[in-house]
Amino acid sequence: MQFTLDKKDKYTKARTGEFSTDHGNFRTPVFMPVGTAGTVKGLHQRELSGDVKAEIILGNTYHFTLRPGVEMFRDAGGIHEFINWHHPVLTDSGGYQVFSLASQRHLSDEGVTFRSHIDGSKYVFTPESVVDIERTIGADIIMPLDECTPYPADYEYAKNSVELTHAWLKRGYEHFRNTHPLYGYKQAYFPILQGSVYKDLRIRSAKYVSQFAEEGVAIGGLSVGEPPEKMYEIVDYITPYLPENIPRYLMGVGTPANILEAIAMGVDMFDCVMPTRNGRNGMLFTKDGIINIKNHKWKTDFSPIDPHGSTFVDNQYSKAYLRHLVISKEILGAQIASIHNLGFYLWLVKEARNKIYEGNFYEWKNKLVKTVSERL
Repeated sequence: MQFTLDKKDKYTKARTGEFSTDHGNFRTPVFMPVGTAGTVKGLHQRELSGDVKAEIILGNTYHFTLRPGVEMFRDAGGIHEFINWHHPVLTDSGGYQVFSLASQRHLSDEGVTFRSHIDGSKYVFTPESVVDIERTIGADIIMPLDECTPYPADYEYAKNSVELTHAWLKRGYEHFRNTHPLYGYKQAYFPILQGSVYKDLRIRSAKYVSQFAEEGVAIGGLSVGEPPEKMYEIVDYITPYLPENIPRYLMGVGTPANILEAIAMGVDMFDCVMPTRNGRNGMLFTKDGIINIKNHKWKTDFSPIDPHGSTFVDNQYSKAYLRHLVISKEILGAQIASIHNLGFYLWLVKEARNKIYEGNFYEWKNKLVKTVSERL
């Protein structure tokens, strides 16, 4: 796999490029819709690749292990065949999900033992077993087992957490190098740096994981409760310590404003459940700001969802109709809102790419950050 850096912005650290996989290329900056359980909730794969225009999606090792079970992927011939998505896929290792199960898991040097949130059954993830699982799932980009440090965390906890993540990374990387893909196409391994909000720990982690970052690198442990300003401070501080010739992936981020600011700080890849989760609950992201479609003010508003039209649904359905569907808990309402929000997020990163090429990203970003954050 190869990353080609095409253009860098003159006034910020923003850049644009292209990453090649055996299931196709994707351009950066890129937003990856989250398909945790093998589906981006509410959307067909044809909508993802057609109307929404996603170039890569994300799945989750933790959830796949619990359901449908790893052997299902082997029997199907890998995730692309199983879910009928023949474009790039990234799988998270499940570290974040294990982090969220603090009362049901135990960390050790060997790995993490946890109980299923579904039926309480016991599982063990080690750095090696996670590589084996992700080999079997068959994503194009796979992530190592790490500990997602909670926020807030005192310095000593964060330091020990970084050391554990580093030890797991070394073992996972060695196992990755000593094993092979199962389905005839290449897989990339993106190490994850941690360190909470402590700059010295982040530098230490960046320098360590860069030794193993051959095709990409991820920034983990942010967007876990810290103020946005602190996240920006850490991202802006740490990107200069990361290799320039590979993509940088900021995990689990975020709002449209978060993404725009992080692009300006040199980040290339993003994922977040916000477009679909918030859409199902009636929150819409538009170029003019944020709409809570449940509000009474939209009841008789027959204008398009987004007059500027970032997705195919905007001019087909009015705000009044979508409000009726969401208030009535009709499935179509959640579907339209999800498609709209994903379309908006993908328009956002595509437009960022265009502005970097054109040389006016900085001015465009500063103006748009204000408007996309306003409540309408």
